[in-house]
Amino acid sequence: MIGLKEFKVVDVFNVRNSKSILSRDIIKGSGNIPYLCASAENNAIESYISYDVRYLDKGNCVFIGGKTFVVTYQEKDFYSNDSHNLILYLKNEGKKTKLNQLFLATCIYKGLGHKYSWGDSISNRKIQSDTILLPSQNAEPDYAFMETFISAVQKLVIKEVVLYADRKIAATRAVVE
Repeated sequence: MIGLKEFKVVDVFNVRNSKSILSRDIIKGSGNIPYLCASAENNAIESYISYDVRYLDKGNCVFIGGKTFVVTYQEKDFYSNDSHNLILYLKNEGKKTKLNQLFLATCIYKGLGHKYSWGDSISNRKIQSDTILLPSQNAEPDYAFMETFISAVQKLVIKEVVLYADRKIAATRAVVE
């Protein structure tokens, strides 16, 4: 049986605010770097832009839209539209995988989503005392379980897509014949 333990977010992550570029100052579609806007659609990416690299935030992190509480994993470096957005960098560099961070992003969203809304948005100050439940082993986050779990979910989704495609192909063949 998996053990769950409560962890302070700041014990698992280094938290910082994103840099900020106002949307009126960008040219949408001008480059290949994601411009995040804290929307729940398209992994929070509003557009891809080219801009001053001094405003670039490092990827391979969990991103939280400060006012909207959209929580995503950002694989690549990005620009952000609001300095109220939070960037969470996993402290354990050796466990900083995409799969682990997808799991952690979900835990943050499910564990803290009830607390924050447009009128009571998350902030760097507030997250300092927040806790989330994580699978644990020996009183530490169980990153091996997280990675295995997300990998299994991905395989199940792929299997379902293949079965769906097979059914559609069979149905098309039946109509054609």
